[in-house]
Amino acid sequence: MKGTVGELGEFGLIRELTSRLTTTPAVRLGPGDDAAVVSAPDRRVVASTDILLEGRHFRRDWSTAYDVGRKAAAQNLADIAAMGAVPTALLLGLVVPAELPVTWPTELMDGLRDECQVAGAAVVGGDVVRGDTITVAITALGDLRNHEPVTRSGAQPGDVVAVTGWLGWSAAGFAVLSRGFRSPRAFVEAHRRPEPPYHAGPAAAGLGATAMTDVSDGLIADLGHIAEASKVRIDVRSSAVDIPTQMHDIGQAVGVDPLQWVLTGGEDHAIVATFPPDVKLPARWKVIGEVLHPTAQPQVTVDGAPWTSTAGWDHFGGDPAEEHVR
Repeated sequence: MKGTVGELGEFGLIRELTSRLTTTPAVRLGPGDDAAVVSAPDRRVVASTDILLEGRHFRRDWSTAYDVGRKAAAQNLADIAAMGAVPTALLLGLVVPAELPVTWPTELMDGLRDECQVAGAAVVGGDVVRGDTITVAITALGDLRNHEPVTRSGAQPGDVVAVTGWLGWSAAGFAVLSRGFRSPRAFVEAHRRPEPPYHAGPAAAGLGATAMTDVSDGLIADLGHIAEASKVRIDVRSSAVDIPTQMHDIGQAVGVDPLQWVLTGGEDHAIVATFPPDVKLPARWKVIGEVLHPTAQPQVTVDGAPWTSTAGWDHFGGDPAEEHVR
């Protein structure tokens, strides 16, 4: 499609974006009215929202619009899964400059649609506004299916800590991209398009997970949220986390201990949860630590010692230039 967003106009752009969408049985009324209608058999709706800003969360010279769409959907749908819920729907708020080629928002929508299909959800509506900087705002919805939500506050001393999904891959990919390279491709793609294990969240709830979250800011930072909410200490065994050979190679090339990426690099959206010690976990879950009684205060330790380096990303706590450009 040729032309710019300004030439197509607001309603032309909306027609083009909505024409690319698919639906699911949960969607009773999709785009085209004042609001969408999504079934909620559980009579409770799990909701999460996030914002991606060009230059801070993604770069167009690193990621295609399709990549940004996949990533924007993934990081929000992962939040739904981490509550033990099944993703059902996604809403898009989009700010774009008038001179932006129409192909960019349409490819973004393709990415959102395709990632929703992976999770079993659908894009059901949104809004578009003219602005100086591309901004993608996402709201994701989910269904608990008659289960209780798995929050961050239920971890108990004696529980095991287990993770499913990748850790450190996105951070390693960022290190590669920031030095002007595009390979190893698997790590670059992990940064551009994370692959959250959506079904593992509801499955963990069914197994009796006591606390759960997705790894968006870094393993230690996100486990820290569980430790604080549950008022416990969580100890991670560094020898238990997987570090692929290629990640070691990247670390050697750029002068970084890859364990740093695994423990503090976010954006992989792996799911980490605590379970009672007698739960038999499927093979996809790897036990990496344990929940202990707190000492002076709730905290996360590594191999029994406090972690003194940066734990992960804080949007208001550091130099924006140091943030992963997502």
